[in-house]
Amino acid sequence: MKFRFKAFALHVLASICVLSLVLGILYFGWYRWPGWYLSSMLSIVPILIAVDVALGPLATLLIANPAKPRRELARDIACIALVQLAALVYGSTTLWSGRPLYYAFSQDRLQLVQALDLKPTEIAWARRENPTLAPHWYSRPRWVWAPLPKDSDESQRIIASAVSGGDDVIQMPRYFKLWAEGLPALRGELKNAAAMARNDLRLRKLGAAIRSGVAATGLGADQAVTLLVTGRSTPMVAVFDPQDLRLVTLMRFDRGLPQR
Repeated sequence: MKFRFKAFALHVLASICVLSLVLGILYFGWYRWPGWYLSSMLSIVPILIAVDVALGPLATLLIANPAKPRRELARDIACIALVQLAALVYGSTTLWSGRPLYYAFSQDRLQLVQALDLKPTEIAWARRENPTLAPHWYSRPRWVWAPLPKDSDESQRIIASAVSGGDDVIQMPRYFKLWAEGLPALRGELKNAAAMARNDLRLRKLGAAIRSGVAATGLGADQAVTLLVTGRSTPMVAVFDPQDLRLVTLMRFDRGLPQR
């Protein structure tokens, strides 16, 4: 029994080290707050933990028998490790393809843009026309302004595409501009707590929670300081300082109360 537990402990330790390395790189590189929440990718992590840190070592605990020939034991453990590796590759690839690349202010909201939202043709176009803000494999999340182009025909084409479920301007990094350039437009889109609660169907019943969240920052609940933030999760509300438009906090409401 001592042999089994030793093999189990070593397998758990190795699994934790490998998984921690992979998740640590992804988290500190791309998924820091609010990326992990807005992308809804957190649901993949428990699966990785279950397979790589729980099921794998448990299987080793069951098959580790000191009476087994070493070659047979090594073969069995290698099979378990291969299953773990397949799960790790699948989960890591999914997290990589969904990594946050931009927090794009466009029209009346701030939207998360993930790697899977961008077509290769759009990426290539952006690298030609807007290299400063074009995405690369090593790109970290950036805050940008994504206005509609000045050309009215092109703007109407993009709007029609977005309405019909096609690409929107936030999926066209060739049009992105520096965050600072969009601050005047951002100021004009800020809303007070009551108006923000009416801005999205999913926030309709959260007027009081939004007001209390804004008040907790020291700002007035009736001030126009909030902006809708969307991704693949429940919408968030960003609170900006009305003086310099510095981001004060991001509030989530998936549990009914504002959480910062």
